[in-house]
Amino acid sequence: MPSKIELRVEELMNEMLTGTDFELVDVEFVKEKDWYLRIFVDKVGGIDLDDCQLLSEKLGNLLDKESMFEGPYFLEVSSPGLDRVLKKERDFLREVGKSVDVTLYAPIDGTKNFTGILERRDKNFLYLKDFAPIPCDKIAQVRLHVDF
Repeated sequence: MPSKIELRVEELMNEMLTGTDFELVDVEFVKEKDWYLRIFVDKVGGIDLDDCQLLSEKLGNLLDKESMFEGPYFLEVSSPGLDRVLKKERDFLREVGKSVDVTLYAPIDGTKNFTGILERRDKNFLYLKDFAPIPCDKIAQVRLHVDF
């Protein structure tokens, strides 16, 4: 469940990116040793360091005005990477026909990790070619598969 900060940052980013070629992929606000606000952005052809710097500066200025953070945090703006996590409906629609890695919370029939071709996802199940439907509530994560 996204935090209030993640939801508000997502709103700000969507407003900021309206009318641009950029797409907001994900927002994470996580505590590691320190707090990190991670923004994952993409565009056709991919993003580069200049794009990340520009978006980081713009978002940083907006966040300074919002005063929503109680303490220090690190802001990171980056690409979701080749093995991006699929979370939103549009992610699954865009990646139909591609190979994905699926990690489950607990094994089903002795298996916790699957790699297969994404056919579709509905409210209750994820469908991979040549696999039985996987219940969505059993899925911890779905990522694009990358062959190295």
